[in-house]
Amino acid sequence: MAISVRRGRPGEAAELSELVLRSKAYWGYDQAFLDLCRPALTLREDQVEAHRTLVAELDGRVAGMVTVTGEPPEGEVDLLFVDPWAIGHGVGRVLLDRATAAAAEEGFGSLLIEADPQAEAFYLRMGAVRIGERISSATGRALPLLRLDRSAPILSR
Repeated sequence: MAISVRRGRPGEAAELSELVLRSKAYWGYDQAFLDLCRPALTLREDQVEAHRTLVAELDGRVAGMVTVTGEPPEGEVDLLFVDPWAIGHGVGRVLLDRATAAAAEEGFGSLLIEADPQAEAFYLRMGAVRIGERISSATGRALPLLRLDRSAPILSR
């Protein structure tokens, strides 16, 4: 299966937001929790370019997306989600690698990641380091806060 990555397009913001919610639901969250998270997990058309959105396609089908916010020297991986049908095919790894490389080209030295507890192990495998916790503005729960330095060897892990 071939993974390709391209820039996101404003016209696909709604489709990408639905992908994000499908991905979140994959981990067993109930509808009430998903409804609470929806505003924070919704990508608006005006954010697609501003948030440096990258879209992964697996065999020509949209499989995942990532956004990076902030300004150098430290940004943040705001959204990184893989459609449930594509989980386990390396899409998240490729997206994180591409986002990190693109951020480095813009002068970012590191990226913060407020991780869902279900995703923390993935980010640690990719070279991120846990630096603390952050309270989610959407849900009020404590989430792992990680930092990924641009020198982290993502694809070699």
